[in-house]
Amino acid sequence: MTSQLLPTPGSKLGIWYRAARPRTLTATYVPLGASAMIAIQQGIFNLLLFVLSLIAALLLQIAANLINEYVDFRRGAEDQKLSGQGMILKAGLLSPREVLAAAIVSLVGGCLIGLFVLTQSGPLLLLIGVLGVLVVISYTAGPFALAYNGLGEIAVFIFMGPLMVLGAYFVMAARFDWTPIWVGIPIGLMVAAILHANNVRDIESDRAVNKRTLAVLLGLRAARIEFALLVVGAYGALVILALASIVPITSLLAFVTAPEAFRLIEMVQTSSDNALLHQAQGRTAQLHGQFGMFMIIGWGVGLALIAVGALR
Repeated sequence: MTSQLLPTPGSKLGIWYRAARPRTLTATYVPLGASAMIAIQQGIFNLLLFVLSLIAALLLQIAANLINEYVDFRRGAEDQKLSGQGMILKAGLLSPREVLAAAIVSLVGGCLIGLFVLTQSGPLLLLIGVLGVLVVISYTAGPFALAYNGLGEIAVFIFMGPLMVLGAYFVMAARFDWTPIWVGIPIGLMVAAILHANNVRDIESDRAVNKRTLAVLLGLRAARIEFALLVVGAYGALVILALASIVPITSLLAFVTAPEAFRLIEMVQTSSDNALLHQAQGRTAQLHGQFGMFMIIGWGVGLALIAVGALR
């Protein structure tokens, strides 16, 4: 059933689907889902504003992915890569002009929806939105591209973790609250792990074109340690949130994904094979989605138990 709903890989739609890098989009679904749980917990959930926020965030992330594809191709960063996300331009499946145009359309679409949502909330969302757009553009483009100067993981941790949860929450609440910031920490750590797995895989090809990712700056051994710290840190942060009663104890349902997390840590620590590291990057993206999904499901179960008086 699922395969029938997805575009055929060789079709034009399938090529655009691949260019959007769908495996990375859990980085939007999870923080938006967490913001929804916070809003439900506080009794302020608004379905329309939530859906608009989700669409805007997805468009901005797709824009970032397309800009990354375009700039990396123009700078020659994909010349020595044998595998990786997208690689649509290297394969000649789309033209640079098509990818750039789609990036602009996605960016403008996300901004326009964001401006409408802004009218329903307040100035804090404008600040978060402006910063988010700047990160989208400057991640691989501009005179000081974040991804080319060791700041990629830090940027995605902040903006795909605490700030994205806060922004989506603020759309519905129109007030600041520390809860989205704390909840965004484990989510942001796991998003950063996705990017870092990608950079560990590409460490040699990135070094060859002077793309100074954090993995390149640290070296392979330290980069492997950082991957483990990011993944383990996500689980540790969730435990702290549960102990502090910021999230229900049932949110620890996310620990059902821990065996896969340790398998991926071992894979990254021991493998030098590009194909296996590519697999590890994809599985880290899946882990992020599963970690977030089970955290949110557990959170929902906890709220239901609280509602019937079975859990405090």
